[in-house]
Amino acid sequence: MTSLLQASSLIVNNNSPLKRINCSINVPKPPRVSYSLPKESSKRSTVEKLDKASLLENNDTIKTQHENSTNSNATIKLYTILEAVADRIEMHNNVGEQRDNWNSLLLNSINMITLSATTMSGLSATCHGSGAPLLALKLSSALLFSAATGMLLVMNKIQPSQLAEEQKNASRHFKQLQAQIETTIAIGSASEGDVNDAMEKVLALDRAYPLPLLGGAMLEKFPAKFEAARWWPSKWEKNTQRGMENNRMNGNGNNGWNVELEKEMREVIEVVKRKDMEDYERLGNLALKINKVLAISGPLLSGIAALGCVFEDGCSVPVIAGVLATVVNAFEHGGQVGMVFEMYRNCGGFFQLLQETIEEEELEKREDGELFEMKMALKLGRSVSQLKELASKSASCRIEGTEIDEFASKLF
Repeated sequence: MTSLLQASSLIVNNNSPLKRINCSINVPKPPRVSYSLPKESSKRSTVEKLDKASLLENNDTIKTQHENSTNSNATIKLYTILEAVADRIEMHNNVGEQRDNWNSLLLNSINMITLSATTMSGLSATCHGSGAPLLALKLSSALLFSAATGMLLVMNKIQPSQLAEEQKNASRHFKQLQAQIETTIAIGSASEGDVNDAMEKVLALDRAYPLPLLGGAMLEKFPAKFEAARWWPSKWEKNTQRGMENNRMNGNGNNGWNVELEKEMREVIEVVKRKDMEDYERLGNLALKINKVLAISGPLLSGIAALGCVFEDGCSVPVIAGVLATVVNAFEHGGQVGMVFEMYRNCGGFFQLLQETIEEEELEKREDGELFEMKMALKLGRSVSQLKELASKSASCRIEGTEIDEFASKLF
């Protein structure tokens, strides 16, 4: 800066006399910009659009928060039901184990009592005369036969082997329900409908497999005829034709369902009804009749043996009746005829559930068609291709008017 000042002073000094230098700078004028203020109506429309956009955004946010809150509440309720289901599984396991012990302990005790009474009756024949030893043996054998008769009446009424099988089936069905609830929670799409459905299934299982024996809650062990067990809620309409025909989409498919898959499932169910269900109904009625005959024969024979000890001088009637009663009891409760009958009831219910799932459930409430087909194949112990082969074989046999020679299920 100092050097510049010195140089300027030298220039001024060299160019004397001093002259004034005038400098002017021309700055261009800025261009005129003309603009107009928006009208009142345009202002209002803009504000309204902004308000509508913000309102829609707020509504979407509120709706999302409400859905999240609903899902959260439904999930909490499902967890509560899941805890109850786990508790019921434990209860049915414990009660089933207890009633299985009843069957073995009561059978052994009754057979030991019957055999002891039979032995006493045989020993009474060796005692000559009519002294105190003979009277003691006769009274002892009569009391033992009477006790065995009373215990048999109670045992045949409650059928411990059948009770144990009921609790095993209940535990298995509750485990299936537990897995379904856990899957619903894991997917993260829980709703109030899922909660209500789970509650209905729990209550239906409680009605199908009651725990108490008194108060008329116990299932009838000797019904008039064989009826399949039912452990699912009755929520499907009975008008199958309306559900299967009016709700179809004429071959375009709906929820993965189409005419071909519908025909395939119908053919499978026809095989189930003509072969599996009829066979299990026949076997169930046979098991019921055998169980009734054995339940009457055991106490009747032991009662005849008790009366023979009192009124007969010899020992042939008590001994023969006692031996036959022991054989009958061993076959009935040792062979667990009641358990076999309950197994047939459960299998019949399984096939009936398959039938109602296909024929009576509304289309929009079904699972995806491909997924349903895979589940059906797994439940019947087949692959998807084997299920299709069974359906085509059933259709060809029906057209030819012949009976199909295989069952639908390969598991039971």
